[in-house]
Amino acid sequence: MLKKVLVANRGEIAVRIVRACQELGIKTVVAFSEADRDSLAVRLADEAVCIGPPPPARSYLSPPALISAAIITGCDGVHPGYGFLSENPYFAEMCTDCKLQFIGPTAETMRLMGDKVLGRQTMRAAGVPTVPGSEGELKSAEEALEIARQIGYPVLLKPSAGGGGRGMRVANDENELVRAFPMARAEAEAAFGRGDLLLEKYLVKVRHVEIQVLADSHGHAIHLGERDCSAQRRHQKILEEAPSPVVGPELRERMGRDALRGINSIGYVNAGTLEFLMDQAGNYYFIEMNTRIQVEHPVTEQVTGVDLVRWQLLIASGERLTLQQKEIRMARHAVECRINAEDPERDFLPAAGEVEFYLPPGGLGVRVDSHLYAGYTPPRNYDSLLAKIITFGESRDDALNRMRRALHECIITGIKTTIPFQLALIDDPTFRAAQHHTGYVAELLHKWKDERAAALV
Repeated sequence: MLKKVLVANRGEIAVRIVRACQELGIKTVVAFSEADRDSLAVRLADEAVCIGPPPPARSYLSPPALISAAIITGCDGVHPGYGFLSENPYFAEMCTDCKLQFIGPTAETMRLMGDKVLGRQTMRAAGVPTVPGSEGELKSAEEALEIARQIGYPVLLKPSAGGGGRGMRVANDENELVRAFPMARAEAEAAFGRGDLLLEKYLVKVRHVEIQVLADSHGHAIHLGERDCSAQRRHQKILEEAPSPVVGPELRERMGRDALRGINSIGYVNAGTLEFLMDQAGNYYFIEMNTRIQVEHPVTEQVTGVDLVRWQLLIASGERLTLQQKEIRMARHAVECRINAEDPERDFLPAAGEVEFYLPPGGLGVRVDSHLYAGYTPPRNYDSLLAKIITFGESRDDALNRMRRALHECIITGIKTTIPFQLALIDDPTFRAAQHHTGYVAELLHKWKDERAAALV
């Protein structure tokens, strides 16, 4: 068993990892930037080490700083959380070279699945359905035009490196594709240091459905069903749920079987997520794999009763995965709302300020993962996630009704949050009927802003 783990992250996921370690009797060291000196994770950990100034490139994105922090504090493991260096194979290799157990997959696996071209080719070879598109990175706009003529419009240009929606451009015809190509390449270069692009068929009104997997180093792997992440804007998720309201037992079994076939083909170890797009006919297509814990992992934990972060630590310690596929049950429904420091009335513009008062919701069927406390000022250097509210119940309606109550009950003063819009989403008839798609939130936001503006007249 690991003895001492460096938490190479911040915010709510750092708190989540510290708590999981404490329950297993593992000592924790939180690596923090100067901006996070007063963070909750620093207060809860056994030790804390400052790794640099606020800019991520000089702290949370600095492998030497993190490795040094782990070594000088006597750690034998490093948990990267999500974001930052969590999917960086160079960092994973450095950990291994320095005799530190990286809590995640191998650098080789990470490198393979981090390359969208190789990842898609690998999954296709394993028999996992993929979206029609380019076989490799595009060499020119002319090549993009030729492929688009073959698969038909609309098409999507996307970076072969990175994620989060940056660098993605939709083209509905040849003129739009010609205009979009240099812009997408420039955005990809600025965001990820590489301007390489892929092209694939743009599926209209699709669902975003992902499969959670766990695999140990002894050849045993399971899936834990699906999450539906279709409520998103600009490829950023706002609300997630499990199970998906459009996936039944037969489809779940088929998707899970494909996911396991894919990860077994690459010898994957630890927690991971395979992301799929699903069209209105129920056809699904692999788009990418996240080789880390996901922000939305709590909804899977609440419906299956499986502690994913605990299992990450156990698997990294060499333990066998004792869970069997037949034991995994989607026993109830869970919903997660990401509470961000953003103003939805101003197109989700990041908000700043001190949290003057904080009262998280509670009661039966409510879980809150957060790093907030009264008097805390969230640093402006990082993402805007303040808290995740997770509710669960016997049915989807139960979970959503409980979420409405929890959102009303949650009090965060001194800073704008996304709660008002999430309340509107929860009560929206189209969403309640599970007829939404990945583009629906943008439509609802426009309507919601118009209604609020009219109410002020």
